[in-house]
Amino acid sequence: MLMRLSHDLGLYFYDLVVARFDLWAAFGVLAQFVFGARFLVQWIASEKAEKSVIPVGFWVLSISGGLMTLVYGFARSDIVIILGQAFSIFIYIRNLMLIAKEKRKIAATAVSGSQAQAPAA
Repeated sequence: MLMRLSHDLGLYFYDLVVARFDLWAAFGVLAQFVFGARFLVQWIASEKAEKSVIPVGFWVLSISGGLMTLVYGFARSDIVIILGQAFSIFIYIRNLMLIAKEKRKIAATAVSGSQAQAPAA
């Protein structure tokens, strides 16, 4: 029984990785690597800061990998991938919008604070 299972698993993975591997499968694997790289970026940023942080690069990789995976989902006509990525991409974009809004708010506060402290002529 274990020999049969071992043989069947070998055939399954051969079919998956060799026989059916094409350009779209390669693109899908690349998309997963781009998407997964965001966790490496987040981990490195957190280690440097010695606290949990989510850098802008995390969101850029999330959008890039998400869009690539969405394209792959359409190419493979996979509704699970399409639905999962289509909604997630909006969340990633919204996070970048919130980061940009916060940066503008900080910059405006810094400008108004420096004008208030400037000596009168």
